[in-house]
Amino acid sequence: QVQLEESGGGLVQAGASLRLSCAASEITFSLIAMGWFRQAPGKEREFVAHINWSGRSSVYADSVKARFTISRDNVKNLVYLVMNSLKPEDTAVYTCAGRDRAFQDGSSNPNDYQYWGQGTQVTVSS
Repeated sequence: QVQLEESGGGLVQAGASLRLSCAASEITFSLIAMGWFRQAPGKEREFVAHINWSGRSSVYADSVKARFTISRDNVKNLVYLVMNSLKPEDTAVYTCAGRDRAFQDGSSNPNDYQYWGQGTQVTVSS
C-alpha cells in the first residue's frame, strides 16, 4: 500500500511561487505514475498535472500550463509541483495521487489513481 503525504502549501500573494512536495512510502515508487489534483470549495476535483514513472513525460491542465512544473526524484521518493505566478483562482486543496504500478503513464482522470494523499491547502490572495 502506497502512502502519500503532501507538504509545502500556504498563504501567498498573487504572483508569488510555491513548491509542493509529495512524499511516498513505497519503495517501488519509481514504477508509479503520479499526478496532482486540486479542489476548491464548492467545486469538483480538478486535474493539475501528471508525470510518468521515469519523469520524462508530463502533462498539464491548460489553466496551469507554463506556470506550474511537475517533477520527481525517484531516489528520494518525492514528487514536486512548482507553482509560479500564482493567481487567486489557484486557491484550492492540492492533493497528490499515485497509480498502480501496472500503469507507467499518468492520467488526467482522478478515477485512474489508486493512492491519494490528504492534501495541502494553497491560498492565493489578490
